[in-house]
Amino acid sequence: MSLPVDEQLKILTAGTAKVQPEKELVDKLKEGRPLRIKLGVDPTAPDIHFGHTVVLEKLRQFQELGHQAVLIIGDFTATIGDPTGRSSLRPPITREEVLENAKTYTDQAFKVLDKDKTEVVYNGDWFCKMTFSDVLRLNARVTMQQMLQREDFKGRIEKGQEVRLHEVQYPIVQGWDSVEVRADVEIGGTDQLFNILVGRDLQKEEGMPQQVVMTMPLLEGLDGVKKMSKSSKNYIGVNEEPVEMFGKLMSISDDLMSRYYSLLLGETLDSTLHPMEAKKQLAGKLTARYHDEDAATQARATWEARFSQKDTSAGAVELALSDLPTDLTVIKLCAAAFDKGFSMQKSNGELRKQYITTGAAQLDGEKLTDPMASIAPVAGQVLRLSKKQSVKFI
Repeated sequence: MSLPVDEQLKILTAGTAKVQPEKELVDKLKEGRPLRIKLGVDPTAPDIHFGHTVVLEKLRQFQELGHQAVLIIGDFTATIGDPTGRSSLRPPITREEVLENAKTYTDQAFKVLDKDKTEVVYNGDWFCKMTFSDVLRLNARVTMQQMLQREDFKGRIEKGQEVRLHEVQYPIVQGWDSVEVRADVEIGGTDQLFNILVGRDLQKEEGMPQQVVMTMPLLEGLDGVKKMSKSSKNYIGVNEEPVEMFGKLMSISDDLMSRYYSLLLGETLDSTLHPMEAKKQLAGKLTARYHDEDAATQARATWEARFSQKDTSAGAVELALSDLPTDLTVIKLCAAAFDKGFSMQKSNGELRKQYITTGAAQLDGEKLTDPMASIAPVAGQVLRLSKKQSVKFI
């Protein structure tokens, strides 16, 4: 797609938190060539969630305007661990684990990006070839004062917490990626601003045109407070089943709905719609995007049957009575339902606190509040564990 510069700029800057310097982006667009747009990702886990898709959607917009998307898989940087926003050291991960994660990670990224128009590179291709002398020369490009300007490093030092030297390397190696791929623009979350600016500095040191910084807002998770992340258990995975995805989206607050429309769909919430219908349309559009229209339609019907029509068996996972342990108690039944029905391990303490004593666990509508009570479900009964999780015994 070839559009005038002012129209491209309007599309590309929409929804961004910062474009710095915007004049440089205008000048680059005026050159009339495909710009190289960098997005770096560290596959520290095999799945991506909706929070990751905010930057992927912006990269896709660049693709649709004829620019070159460069997706950097941080098979090297992930072994360091991005310290951004961390109050403690990240758990170590091996390069082999990262490469295994990357297999599914890229497949999921291509649910947003055009695979045929995406250049995929691994930063281990250059970092693994560096000698220690190369590393020293690279470190000489920045000062310790620069690195310690980072709020997360400063905060940890002030609290007497460790900052390991390899963590200080992270912004440097991320910045060097920009040199290697000759990035014109780098996209990241607002928490990546410092790292992207280091990339600009290193490009200047190399006598290259500097990349434009483009940061996107961080997406709040289902709780509406913390950034969406797996560690906070407030995420929606792009590979989740349609019913689960639809149901999670229906659980967000009305206040958060407008932000999800903007950051995940690039749309404005229609204020004339009833909030419930607006939320159903949001859930339907996003479910269709990552599955298809039929799956989204069925997911909506299941959700409405379960919650609007109070049909607790709608969408329930079937579980054979023969798969249950003997001498059943309420807590054993709930544990088995999670394990056999949803492949999830729940501790006894978690089951008591979150599901049983709260009255969330119900067998055919009857609350199961005594964890040690004997119980004998029969075929056809439905055990409801939460708003989104039910099992039907067969």
